[in-house]
Amino acid sequence: MNCRRCGTPLDKPGDYCLTCNTANSDAVVVRFDADRAEIAMLDDDEVVGRTTVTTIPERDRRDGDERETVQRRNFAGRVADEIRRKRPEAVYAAGERGPLREARAQLHHEFYRIPDEADPVAWVRDRRGDRALEVVETPPKEKIGGTHSTLIGGRPGRRAISTVAGHPHVKKIVPGPIDAGGTGSRTGLRAKATRADRNGNVRLLLRDGSSVQENRIVTTAMDRDTGERVREDLNEALREAELQDG
Repeated sequence: MNCRRCGTPLDKPGDYCLTCNTANSDAVVVRFDADRAEIAMLDDDEVVGRTTVTTIPERDRRDGDERETVQRRNFAGRVADEIRRKRPEAVYAAGERGPLREARAQLHHEFYRIPDEADPVAWVRDRRGDRALEVVETPPKEKIGGTHSTLIGGRPGRRAISTVAGHPHVKKIVPGPIDAGGTGSRTGLRAKATRADRNGNVRLLLRDGSSVQENRIVTTAMDRDTGERVREDLNEALREAELQDG
C-alpha cells in the first residue's frame, strides 16, 4: 500500500506516513482471543488493511501467575505497537478482557469497547455513521457535584464513580440520596448504568448490602439512542473494573 497523499510505499497497510506526515487509517478495530488478535484498519468506511498478532497462552503455573502476566503483557504490547504505527483517531476492541485491558493501558488513544457478540468491523461502520458526540475535557474529579457528597460502598463506590467520570462523554455526576431499604447483596458493591432518558442522560445505580444509591449522569448525548451508546460503554467499563456481573 502507498501513502494516499504522497505515494510513498508503506511498510504495512494503513501505516502513518512519516514522509508527508499523513494518516492512512483513522480507526483501528481489534478482536482479541486468548491466542490471537485480529486487527483491521479503516479509513472512513473502507478497510485498508488487516493483520493478525498471535501468541502462545502460558499454561505452566509452576511460577504462579507471573509467567502468564508477562505473556499477556508481551502479547498486548505487540498489538499496541501495531496500533501506534497507524496513529488512528480511535481504537475499537472486543473479546478477551485481559489482553484488551493491557493493550489499552499501553496506549493513549480513545478506546471504545465493542459488544462481544457483534461483528467488529460492521459494528464500527454503523456507529461511525452517527453524529459524533462531544468530548468532555474536564478532569474526572471536577465532574462530581451536587448537594449529596456521600457515596456508598467505600473504596469500590468511589472507584465506580471515578470509572464513570473518566468517560469522555460524561459531563457531570450528581450523587443522590442513599436508600437503606433495598434487597441485601452478598457480592459486595455492584454498579449499573440504567436505560437512557429522552435527553441521553442515564442513572448510575450503586448497591452495597441493603443500601442503594441512584446517581444522575449528565452526558453529551443528544437523545435516547445516543445515550444508549454511552450507557453501553459505561456498563462495559464497570464490568472491566469488576464492579458489575456478567
